Amino acid sequence: MLQIFLDLLFPRRSLTGEDGAWVTEAELRQLQSRPVILETAALRAQGLECVDRIVAVADYDAAPLLHRAVHTFKYKKVRGIGEVLGGILAETSSLLDAEVTENYELRIKNYDPVLCPVPLHWRRKFARGFNQADVLADEVGRSRGWEVQNLLKRTRWTGSQVGRHRRERLIGVNDAFAIRPRMKIPEHVILVDDLSTTGATLDACAKVLKKSGVKKVEGLVIALG
Repeated sequence: MLQIFLDLLFPRRSLTGEDGAWVTEAELRQLQSRPVILETAALRAQGLECVDRIVAVADYDAAPLLHRAVHTFKYKKVRGIGEVLGGILAETSSLLDAEVTENYELRIKNYDPVLCPVPLHWRRKFARGFNQADVLADEVGRSRGWEVQNLLKRTRWTGSQVGRHRRERLIGVNDAFAIRPRMKIPEHVILVDDLSTTGATLDACAKVLKKSGVKKVEGLVIALG
């Protein structure tokens, strides 16, 4: 009954303006773009020292509808779109089910990772009302049967990273995260977020996790770049 009332007050309108759903079938096909995978060698060449692999649903600049979906989810606070994006992210996460060996062969992993949403500073979370990474991680965890743990916390306000160069971003998020107290440390963690522009935030999180004993840290995001 509540949902019917809300739909009357705030009619659902899709990303391209159609009524009745947050995302239409045609839009869903567009959102499921070509995934992007950055393996360890490519990440190290970019100065990212700790995160082992990053997988994204798509390149941000090459997928304008995905760009719009992420913006609507985060800034217009349409959680329904976030749930759709989380479902797409869960499908893309299958690319993390295998890892590249030293001989560049794929080896299927036989253990489940732990999903860790990238935390927001409390000021930003208060202003937005939610952490978009929590919504995405919950959807992936529900779909894949993986545990979600909020292992990390923000230790300081870093401000907006928009417009900063790669080196500035790396410096800006250095020492901005810490492990929450009394957490059981898993061997394999997948960091979940909506966007990764340079990988600096994911790498800063991975650095803290590895110092705490995590052996492998990967990133799973909606868009890269």
